[in-house]
Amino acid sequence: MTRVAALHIAPERKAPMVAVDHVEVEAGRGVVGDRYHGTRHRHVSVQSLSELAEAGAEWGRPVAASATRRTIAVDHGRIPTTPGARLVVGDVELEVVRKAAPCRVMETSVGPGAARAMHDRGGAICRALTSGTISVGDPVVLDPAAEGSAVAAGTPPP
Repeated sequence: MTRVAALHIAPERKAPMVAVDHVEVEAGRGVVGDRYHGTRHRHVSVQSLSELAEAGAEWGRPVAASATRRTIAVDHGRIPTTPGARLVVGDVELEVVRKAAPCRVMETSVGPGAARAMHDRGGAICRALTSGTISVGDPVVLDPAAEGSAVAAGTPPP
């Protein structure tokens, strides 16, 4: 099973990312205490450590989860990037808004060439459909429809 490997927030734009053990998510608003809380659609960003490892192999050195400025890093798997796709992290349901493109900040925070290596491996930008707590170690369902979950039936997770 896929699990939350790391959580990072930044209280304001360009502030350093801070590793945390858990985050509170508000439906329609995002992660409490994060710079994107209250934005229209960019509530939560999700990436995969296995995709970061692929990028690191292509780039020639490791890419740290905190350096990508994503909120949630899962331990393995492919993050869905199709708008409208859903995933469940802990007890929070997320909806993909768009693919997360590697940001220009990565060229300085990670190093030259990192953004190119992250192309199509940057994860997803999501909106929070439900409220709840997400903690390191929580289970992650990357494709609820394939697993026949309540999300696939159109009902929120318990």
